[in-house]
Amino acid sequence: MNKLLEQRSELTRSDIEEQIKQKKEKIGAGYLTDQGALFLIASDLGASLSEPLKVEMGLKDLYVGAKEISLETRVLNLSPAKQYSRKDGTPFFLRTMTVYDGDSTASVKLWDEKANLPGIEDLKPGDLIKIIKAYVKSDLNGSPTINIGSGSSIETADVESDIPSIDTITKDVSSVKENENNLVVSGTIDGIINTLEFTNSRGQPGKALRLRLKGNNGSSVRIVLWGKDESSVPKMILPGAKTILYGVKTKTGNQGLEIHGNEATIVRIQGENEIKPVVTRIISISKNDAGKNFILGVDAKRNMFKITDSVEKIKLFKVGEVIECMPSKAFGNSIVLDDDSFIRKVEDETIPSISELRTKISDIKVGDDYCIEAIILKKPERREVQTKTGESIALGEMYVEDDTRPIFVKGWRDQARLLDKFSIGEVISVTGLTAKTGLDNKIELFLTIFSSINKKN
Repeated sequence: MNKLLEQRSELTRSDIEEQIKQKKEKIGAGYLTDQGALFLIASDLGASLSEPLKVEMGLKDLYVGAKEISLETRVLNLSPAKQYSRKDGTPFFLRTMTVYDGDSTASVKLWDEKANLPGIEDLKPGDLIKIIKAYVKSDLNGSPTINIGSGSSIETADVESDIPSIDTITKDVSSVKENENNLVVSGTIDGIINTLEFTNSRGQPGKALRLRLKGNNGSSVRIVLWGKDESSVPKMILPGAKTILYGVKTKTGNQGLEIHGNEATIVRIQGENEIKPVVTRIISISKNDAGKNFILGVDAKRNMFKITDSVEKIKLFKVGEVIECMPSKAFGNSIVLDDDSFIRKVEDETIPSISELRTKISDIKVGDDYCIEAIILKKPERREVQTKTGESIALGEMYVEDDTRPIFVKGWRDQARLLDKFSIGEVISVTGLTAKTGLDNKIELFLTIFSSINKKN
């Protein structure tokens, strides 16, 4: 502080203290000490501060301008090495890595030959490493970034450490909050995994892997991993597969809280790289206006499968039959059939029938899929609901009960039309309902594109 005041006599101590406060608020909690903020401020003012550096320091002590620092830390994630060109046209390699210790996280850049150090590809989340003689520069957001150049090195450390293990800092996906960075989150695959292809603002092609993870409380969160595609995940993923994402952040999108990652995010999903046949009993078949078939099936372990068929593979089969299919994709309980898929009828008495799948309403829990049989207590209604973006969409709902308790069944958009042909007092069988928390924190059942409703005689 005194050295800065000597060089900038127009400032007072209170002026600088206020700037320190503002700098820490801008960078975000957990990144800067007061001294680190002071070095950033000095750099902004064109002043030079020289302070004896600790040979070993923690990530929270990093500040822009530090040289020949050494520290012990753990790997959070690691991106592939990429080749770029300097202004003069000469190529260079760059790889980014995120590291953490007991107090904070930081970004690491590995330049040129350091981007392809022997063994660097073998580093895994949680590995303990020693960074030696690195220097610190500012990234685009003003945060200190560790740089590994020609005079720096990284070594793996096989010693005891007080830095928490990767398992210790892993959060269940249902417990994440807004504006969290450099997270490790876990959950189970919920629904379809697909790749989004797009053209960015610079006219360049881009891609993103999209999926949903379900947490311990049954709710699911939308995941978007920019720069990744389906090659990042196993070809065969069983229902309820445990998933861990290393190095992601939270963001509020149009559908609420989302989790975003990038090329450096490491994805670990339980699965296999060889697709195997799936044996399932057909419990419903529906078709959209474009002619695509949506089949709901169940296996011997009572796992429900949502099968998408756009090539009419299912046209020779009917509800109640057991089929064996070799899908082109099998991600959790979502299966895709295409021209290369095969499907045949088989006999398997171990798979439950539709009537055996029905659940009493009192046993329904948030987050799972269900089939119910109930009586309609209130005439189904449909109304238009306006979303936050101003879009007007249809919402249909009916009030039903069995001999355990009543519940609302609702359908959005096209699913709202499924309720139109039913009346009060009718007994119906409904397949493929998803249980979610609705108004007043009560459980409600929602129709999906895989749902079907049939009137009982």
